[in-house]
Amino acid sequence: MFGYVNPDTPYLFIKDEKLYKALYCGMCKSIGAGCGQRARAALTYDMAFMSALIHNIRREDVQIKKARCAIHWLKKRPIALKDDTSVLLGCINTALAYYKLCDDKADGDKKGVFRHIFKRGFKRAKSRHPEAVEIIKTQLEKQAELEKAGCAIIDEACEPTAEMMKKLSVYALKEFSTEATEGLFYDLGKWVYLADALDDYDKDVKKNRYNVLYNAFGEKCKCGAVEKNAEEITYIFDSLFADMRHKLADINFRYNHDLTDNIILRGIPLKTRSLLKCDCRKQKGN
Repeated sequence: MFGYVNPDTPYLFIKDEKLYKALYCGMCKSIGAGCGQRARAALTYDMAFMSALIHNIRREDVQIKKARCAIHWLKKRPIALKDDTSVLLGCINTALAYYKLCDDKADGDKKGVFRHIFKRGFKRAKSRHPEAVEIIKTQLEKQAELEKAGCAIIDEACEPTAEMMKKLSVYALKEFSTEATEGLFYDLGKWVYLADALDDYDKDVKKNRYNVLYNAFGEKCKCGAVEKNAEEITYIFDSLFADMRHKLADINFRYNHDLTDNIILRGIPLKTRSLLKCDCRKQKGN
């Protein structure tokens, strides 16, 4: 996906760190099985988190066994076995990666040339899960329309990505989907969009690309935007975190959920604080 979802490692139990790594390796194999070997290049730990969260909500126990992989072939390591859920997530990951590179190509970003790597995997993802791919396509088109119009309303700009995550959760969870799960995934989508806007703020301004935070605040650098609008930015993120906690408390987990709790309740706020930091002196030095 986007690479922003991480745990707060010092507060992560050893058992959960091992599970996290096993899920990551399992997602890598699941992407290969569902979308081909090239598509594995787009894997991030975000999908390991999604695998843990969706498997748990669906009350599916992840099966783990020691095996070798192409990169780490000398020593066997714990790997989560592929199943229908992990292959679905692999298809979603591949479709997101493909559309992201298409967007990069349209923006004139050099990374866009790599979209051909995922073209075959994207076709396989679309063949396996056309409804999921259609959700992604529809919401990203809405996102592009808002960005093309220069939307300066933060909540409005976040809506397509938030709705995309919500609709994908309904598709993946099926009968296990509830108002609480829909709300949690909606919040996660909104947070990811804002995290990306924060992370790319200075680069977007420099390259004259759309960024909702720049359009909303009009500051030429992230430091100025954060410092002059600290109260509003803090309110936006604190409201998101509070709603995530509320939705998380209303979800019925069958298995241990220490890993996903750590990421949602600690890792996401920690990553946000990291993205809000800036060094004006370093920017001036460049």
